Amino acid sequence: MKKNKQLKTAHHVRQTPFGPIAIHWSIHEGQSKILRIVLSKPRASAARSFNVLFAGAKADTCSEIDGAADLIEAFLHGEDVHFPLEILRMDLCSDFQRRVLRAEYGIPRGLVSTYGLIAGFLGRPLAARAVGTALARNPFPIFIPCHRAVRSDRTLGGYQGGRIMKRALLAMEGIPCDATGRVIVNDFYYRSPCSPTPSSEIQLNAKGGG
Repeated sequence: MKKNKQLKTAHHVRQTPFGPIAIHWSIHEGQSKILRIVLSKPRASAARSFNVLFAGAKADTCSEIDGAADLIEAFLHGEDVHFPLEILRMDLCSDFQRRVLRAEYGIPRGLVSTYGLIAGFLGRPLAARAVGTALARNPFPIFIPCHRAVRSDRTLGGYQGGRIMKRALLAMEGIPCDATGRVIVNDFYYRSPCSPTPSSEIQLNAKGGG
């Protein structure tokens, strides 16, 4: 469909190996921007959830949103994909959540971190629960790879698409789980001094906020 420039918000649904995903988007300052990405859950498809959450949004798409959906689909087929942050409405998140999401974005493919280590990296060592909450409410799953955050005991923790999907995504990235459901890793990202500061956090600090 052609982009409707007068549309306040719209949604685009794309089929993937993990069920349909829905992208909620709008035009902001003359550019197509993603407001939210909705994953399918074990007993609820993204399309059905989206209709409940955003009943007023019409089905529509454009080249930028099609491109974003292509990246998500490729990633969910196992490809190593770089997701641009510029298309996301990160400004709609709180300062703390934005910092958490950028830290999570900095975790490379094939590595994981813990909620506590991310909190420590952000200078908030006692805020592991708040980090977990910020990731649980991540508006941009897949673009922001919140499946790469686990509990300190190496159990998976929660995920918007369900734990089966989280385990499968980690396995695609070379991180298996043992018989008890714990990830098999030698170390965690952001465990000082092993982990470098990701460029996204450097840029955030340079701007003096976030």
